[in-house]
Amino acid sequence: MSEVESLLREEWGRLLALLVAQYRRLDLAEDGLADAFESAARTWPADGVPTNPPAWLLTAARRRIVDRLRAEAVAVRKLPLLAVEAGLTEEAQGTMADAGEVVVDERLRLVLLCAHPALPPEAAAALTLRLVLGVPTEDIARLFLVSTATMAARLTRARKRLADETFAVPSGPELEGRVGVVADVAYLAFTAGYAPGSGTDVLRADVAAEAIRLVRVLRGLLPPAFPGHPELDALLALMLIQHSRRDARVRDGRLVLLPDQDRELWHRDEEAEALALLTPLVSAPSTPYLLQALIAAEHAIARTPEQTDWSRIADRYRELDELTGSPVVRLNRAVAVAEADGPHAGLRLLEGLALPGHRLPAARAELLARAGQPEAARAAYAEAIGLCVNEAERAHLQERRDRLNRL
Repeated sequence: MSEVESLLREEWGRLLALLVAQYRRLDLAEDGLADAFESAARTWPADGVPTNPPAWLLTAARRRIVDRLRAEAVAVRKLPLLAVEAGLTEEAQGTMADAGEVVVDERLRLVLLCAHPALPPEAAAALTLRLVLGVPTEDIARLFLVSTATMAARLTRARKRLADETFAVPSGPELEGRVGVVADVAYLAFTAGYAPGSGTDVLRADVAAEAIRLVRVLRGLLPPAFPGHPELDALLALMLIQHSRRDARVRDGRLVLLPDQDRELWHRDEEAEALALLTPLVSAPSTPYLLQALIAAEHAIARTPEQTDWSRIADRYRELDELTGSPVVRLNRAVAVAEADGPHAGLRLLEGLALPGHRLPAARAELLARAGQPEAARAAYAEAIGLCVNEAERAHLQERRDRLNRL
């Protein structure tokens, strides 16, 4: 990774927050910073990396913003543009040297702005990835399975919706609500990385890693006494455990289910971090992310598939089902109950369940096969294969059906 690429990953959100705080315009801040990074990529290989790269980028971005403002004949903070421009370099050096709480506060403002209730969840997710983490538009488009042009248009609409919104950090219940939206946005991006909707990808670990980084950023910006910290800790633990299995999920381009994974390939350092986050939360009030994290932890502590405590997992899923009423949770609960109490018990939980896509008929097919009903299982596999648009998952389902046909 080049110096510019590394800075884009680590400094984009911080620099953009400072620019938004100064100029109060997302379009100016984002365009100016993008131009600055483009200039760095063009000039640094020949001229060398400056002594203070973030300050260089901040200065370059501010100069481009001032040029834009001059063209628009708009004053910045009611000061003459020349006076603003004259102090750019010195101010940038000072800002990057001792920004401290100012940067933290402004970055938090940016994160929470992207979680504004005026935006639908997918727009909030896309805008957060773009503005806070600096993920390129084309990569966000790939995540959401749309063209780059379509995603660019969506991001533009999202920015326009926020054009007149305040940059103030909300307080009380509103702040907790916004943080909850950011958490949900991060998990949306994470699950999309591990459940590609279409195409050839089995997983997109890089997208999941960006979602984890977003949660880390948010946790670092909030004070330790913030009421939502335990839920963020639970979410981070959940994501770390799931992400720790990335190298074992694929073999020769094919999907590998949890029981068949080589557990030696799991990243145990990430699991250890997750378990440390969960330890003080075990007796905390149940929440959706905490229950999911505790379920994931059961798999992490089982050194072999046979050591998995499926009864405890089924109990956690029952609690989660009662808490959320989610059909996806009911599906996962049925699978866990089938492991603990047999396939017929799992099939009973699937009765009357409605869920779009291929996952419900795929689960039903597996349980029917285990219950000794091959004809019904073949029909369910055919339904699942017909609904599946991801090539790797469809190949897996076809393989399971073919294995059933050979019996």
